[in-house]
Amino acid sequence: MSNYYEYAKELYAGQGIDTEEALKKLSNVKISMHCWQGDDVTGFENAGELSGGIAATGNHPGKARNFEELTADLDEAFRMIPGCHKVNLHASYAVTHRGVDRDALSPEDFKAWVDYAKERGLGLDFNPTLFSHPKAADSLTLSSPDPAIRRFWIDHCKCSRKIAESFGKELGQPALDNIWIPDGYKEVPADRLGPRMRLKESLDEIFSEKLDGSVLYDSVESKVFGLGLEAYTVGSHEFYMNYAAKNGVLCLLDNGHYHPTEMVSDKIPSLLLFSEKLALHVTRPMRWDSDHVVRLDDELREIANEIVRCGALDRVFIGLDYFDASLNRVAAWVIGMRNMQKALLSALLTPHAKIKAFQDEGDVTSLLALQEELKTYPMAAVWDEFCARNNVPLRENWLADVQKYEKDVLLKR
Repeated sequence: MSNYYEYAKELYAGQGIDTEEALKKLSNVKISMHCWQGDDVTGFENAGELSGGIAATGNHPGKARNFEELTADLDEAFRMIPGCHKVNLHASYAVTHRGVDRDALSPEDFKAWVDYAKERGLGLDFNPTLFSHPKAADSLTLSSPDPAIRRFWIDHCKCSRKIAESFGKELGQPALDNIWIPDGYKEVPADRLGPRMRLKESLDEIFSEKLDGSVLYDSVESKVFGLGLEAYTVGSHEFYMNYAAKNGVLCLLDNGHYHPTEMVSDKIPSLLLFSEKLALHVTRPMRWDSDHVVRLDDELREIANEIVRCGALDRVFIGLDYFDASLNRVAAWVIGMRNMQKALLSALLTPHAKIKAFQDEGDVTSLLALQEELKTYPMAAVWDEFCARNNVPLRENWLADVQKYEKDVLLKR
């Protein structure tokens, strides 16, 4: 324990904050790290180019090409990230030789992932993959007017729920199964209600089978638009928020999926007021849903603040969701995960009760003054202590290890 940490511990104690308690709480938070950053959302199907309004830009060398390379890269990233976390999978990352299509996937097609997670004490989350597939060529899946197309994707989502349930049972920790669809239109539609009626009917059938709610949580994820889907998105926020509330599934908020002036941090307390749990995909939009690597910016801090203020660390599934091929992909994981943890730590080191009292008393001066002074408190000392206790590199020292891995492994692919 360094003198730097002791100084910080004493300073935060003056604000009524126990840094040891903050570190304990942070160590219990499992963040779901998205596998698709490691290979630019390619997956293992050799399905061709991305579709559904999704694009990964950049051509940094060393992209993972198979399960072995992807898991090796995940291992390298986790060596730099404090704590024990989860891996978030898409259905397109099945490790199978059965030759089945997505509507017939089963837990056995993900046994390699379960074995991988068990060996490392990791959890797994899941997402059906309703894009980059011949049956999603026109960006209509669960809302398609073609019954055969809808049937294929309904069946895919049904088997995806069972796969996620198996993850929860096998690994002894709940798995989130999240549905996102690309459905929408490039031009102003003649019918906005019909596609949403079909989507509702599809979801009703998908969720009709009652699975083990102690190990499986279902969520639905909205989006404003995608490339080629600028005019209308079937799965809007209003649609999914109402559907989730009425049907007992979780509403997943992706902070890249809203209008530029909308803040997901402001939505969190409202949804927690009416929902047992909430799910997040944390990214960094730049003018649109561009999925940049997560920075420790104001919105990330506010997202973390709202989770902690609401006493909801055990009620929110936190996952990351970005794919940037312009930089070292392992570094992209490490930067985003560590920043999410830093934001949570900052929130845990904030005397929320004290500043809330200022607000309730109408003492805006004290509220603003303390909020600003806290910005220069030595959080870095507490973060260093957290890293040291978890045997991961302090500060930017992790970068040298990643650069060596790039030289020794990635550049040889």
